[in-house]
Amino acid sequence: MNFEKSEFLYEGKAKRIFSVVGDSGKVWLEFKDDLTAFNAEKKGSFKDKGVINRNIASLIFNYLQQFQVPHHWVADIGEREMVVNKVNIIPLEVVVRNVLAGSTAKKFAFEEGTLLEKPLVEFFYKKDELGDPFVSDDQALMLKVASSQQQLNQLKAMALEINQYLIQLFDKASLKLVDFKLEFGVAADKKVLLADEITPDSCRLWDKETNEKMDKDRFRRGLGNIRESYQGVLERLRSVLN
Repeated sequence: MNFEKSEFLYEGKAKRIFSVVGDSGKVWLEFKDDLTAFNAEKKGSFKDKGVINRNIASLIFNYLQQFQVPHHWVADIGEREMVVNKVNIIPLEVVVRNVLAGSTAKKFAFEEGTLLEKPLVEFFYKKDELGDPFVSDDQALMLKVASSQQQLNQLKAMALEINQYLIQLFDKASLKLVDFKLEFGVAADKKVLLADEITPDSCRLWDKETNEKMDKDRFRRGLGNIRESYQGVLERLRSVLN
């Protein structure tokens, strides 16, 4: 498939989005080198972050494809770009927690690293100016960010299914999937697709043996070696998927 980048549409924290020549059903994503944390209050970057994250995201989309998980990925372009099916993003971040860490552990006075008996799924309203607050099912319906309780149930079910596949994948790569954020969108045919990306920007990943953090917490907490950790995740995934 040959795709050609067209007009610039939008720039987010981690990606630039362009239209695709002659195909209104697809968009072109360019992964940036920028890093942000705490709702973009902390900003940084490192060389080739966009290249690393594009490659991690593509590996994971292709891995999930074997389990018939519907997603928006279509093709990789160059080093840091991909073409995806255009979707209307559902303005909810769907967070799955397997282990308590970060602000959630602190909120409930649990020790960081506490293993949950079963995964916890939470919704957060995608609204930067409000700090992406937690919302209950009823609040999501009140805000009309989900079309129905059925759609919310579908998002939870998809998130838990994806969680099981990712736990298996990261375990093979000697990584512990602590928690992660998913975004979903509705395609032109009304099908709900996994969208955005799954990378160390959106996951907490700890080394299975040492619990060393291999994700954006290294940036959030000023731990250093951020590029090396992201590159390490990519290399571990390549070793088990290629």
